Amino acid sequence: MIILYVVLAAIAALALVVVIRTLKFKPEFETPVEVTEIPLDQDKIVEDMAAMIRCKTVSYMDSSKIDWAEFEKFQSLLAERFPRIHAACSLEKIGTTGMLYHFPGKSSKSPAICMSHYDVVPVEESGWEKPAFEGIVENGELWGRGTLDTKGTLCGAMEALEYLLGEGFVPENDLYFAFSGEEEVSGDSCPKIVEYLKEKGVEPALVLDEGGAVVEKVFPGVKKRSALIGIAEKGAVDLDFSMESQGGHASTPPKHTILGQLSKAVTNIENKPFRYQMTKPVAEMFDVMGRNSTFLFRMVFANLWLFSPVLDIWAKSSGGEINAMLRTTVAVTRMQGSKAYNVLPPSANFGINMRLLGEDTIGSAVEYLKKVIDNDKISVSVVDGSNPSRCSVTEGEGWDKLKLAIRQTWPDAIVSPYLMMAASDSRHYGAISDKVYRFSAMYLSAEQRATIHGHNERIPIETLIRAVEFYVHLLKKL
Repeated sequence: MIILYVVLAAIAALALVVVIRTLKFKPEFETPVEVTEIPLDQDKIVEDMAAMIRCKTVSYMDSSKIDWAEFEKFQSLLAERFPRIHAACSLEKIGTTGMLYHFPGKSSKSPAICMSHYDVVPVEESGWEKPAFEGIVENGELWGRGTLDTKGTLCGAMEALEYLLGEGFVPENDLYFAFSGEEEVSGDSCPKIVEYLKEKGVEPALVLDEGGAVVEKVFPGVKKRSALIGIAEKGAVDLDFSMESQGGHASTPPKHTILGQLSKAVTNIENKPFRYQMTKPVAEMFDVMGRNSTFLFRMVFANLWLFSPVLDIWAKSSGGEINAMLRTTVAVTRMQGSKAYNVLPPSANFGINMRLLGEDTIGSAVEYLKKVIDNDKISVSVVDGSNPSRCSVTEGEGWDKLKLAIRQTWPDAIVSPYLMMAASDSRHYGAISDKVYRFSAMYLSAEQRATIHGHNERIPIETLIRAVEFYVHLLKKL
């Protein structure tokens, strides 16, 4: 009986600790910000953006398919549309498509870099309701490939600086605009821009690229809009798993064909996911967003020391974005075998796309997968890939300036760090800065986010104007 009382007392004490921690787990106080109206020329902004969309800067892995004249047309368009910038800034053309604008500030001690890419992914026109490269404006929206990814943010930055130059603006610190036309194909322009800056001794106090956005209903129990700033991104790796055989007729198959063995390897990989990891970006996101959640979820995120095993099990069973935040993921995306139904394949393979988290590297992940498949006859080869990016700090002037500019533009949004799942050019800047942030200055609904790399990509005019306002707020602080 005494033991029962002790156990009940321990449970009661544990419950009390959980409840007290939950009650204390509240949103941190934020000083209210002043929101000022910026008198922008909205017609000019829309016309400039439409002109950018009409440049068919489509990038392909096969460079022979690329129409380089369209990229030159885009570069000439920037000079034509933004004369003040081209008068005030120097322009270096680096790599195949890189453009690096430099606007000298009053000091060069804390330079800032706003980056973007102006290449776009290919389009299947038959799936679009309107032409993808005509820059059509209808019902308050501008249609076209690249409006969201990422000519919209490039336009926002250029329009903001052009506007500020008309007011005699000179930044406190050196300002760089770095644009690449090969982000979608992992081209050499961005790495070469970073190498150029490194040779010049430039150590950015802030680098801003595409990434998170202002979104809704992306975190359990949070009803307010959230502005998510990527402070790191997962590594991306493509792997091939292959086997060979003597082939032969399908009427006399071996006990296990090579496709059967490869299929077992796939099953083993999917049944034995990578280990749970709580990384800095995710822990900080859970802290910020958890404080703004409903009581039940606040209880979980205020007491991860207790509920982490439950979170791990739930994430593994459900998959999706929460699971991807907590472990290295593997997606089997392709498989090849025989071209005929009655022929045993002399060779077969499957391919995976892996997104590396935290301490996992390409080397360690490959070794883990070899143990999981447990078949020495299967050859594993790395096709392409990169390790997880450097993680950026969430304190200091650069972070504070970015956060304030976001709050001035979207006063009702919760500003939070997060882990970016996709790969971007910004990962290269980890070589010269630990203040690299990934934030697309737009409010995007789930439906709008689905059009990125998909059909019917378009941007509401209001969203485009808001992006310009954000960059005006930000540039004034740099």
